[in-house]
Amino acid sequence: MSESLIAAPVLTTAEFHSRVHALRPQIAVFDCDGTLWSGDAGSSFMRWTMQNGLLAPAQVEWMEGRYQGYKQGQVSELAICGEMVQVYRGIAVETLRQAAAEFFRTHIEPNIFPEMQELVATLQASGAEIWAVSSTNDWVIEEGVTRFNISANRVLSARVVAKDGIATDTLIDVPTDEGKVTALHGAGVTAPDAVFGNSVHDAAMLAIARGAFPVNPSVELLRRSRTEGWAVYYPATVAP
Repeated sequence: MSESLIAAPVLTTAEFHSRVHALRPQIAVFDCDGTLWSGDAGSSFMRWTMQNGLLAPAQVEWMEGRYQGYKQGQVSELAICGEMVQVYRGIAVETLRQAAAEFFRTHIEPNIFPEMQELVATLQASGAEIWAVSSTNDWVIEEGVTRFNISANRVLSARVVAKDGIATDTLIDVPTDEGKVTALHGAGVTAPDAVFGNSVHDAAMLAIARGAFPVNPSVELLRRSRTEGWAVYYPATVAP
């Protein structure tokens, strides 16, 4: 990593927690994948459901093609995040929630950052309102944030309409980039005290916070952090 990319100040865990608590936040907003835990639960869940036969071969072939297009820059972040939820059309929501519970327990839970779990718990103990915002599907995110005692009504995530208990391909929302700010505004959160995110797709909501905290930042967010003067934080398991 070049010197220009590591110029953003890096906080220790003690400094990070101290800066957050110094704000006395009443509203704190957290991205999930890469911020509360390492890895991308959205794409990992998609792969896991492919391998476990939840998706039909035709759906797998279509999704593989779309995801390859995304990796090559031919499909947008917004489009692929929506399609990774739409691909489950025709499947019972209860089946999807059961699959998400097994997947999260076996593949993501071991990757939860204990430093972030502790921070969320101490913020909750101080009376802060905690929100989770993610472009990953609601089945996985709502399951995952139970480990942080965040209720489903404080989750803004990618989701589709369910009809008679069956997932459709009608999108309700896909919070990514500026869409995360739009989703927060729709929930009545217009001026959060603290926002935490790991990727450039979180930059818009980091920018509306009284305190912006890039956690485990991607290269693109590291560049933005240097420009904005945001200090960054790395949990121990992903420290460079």
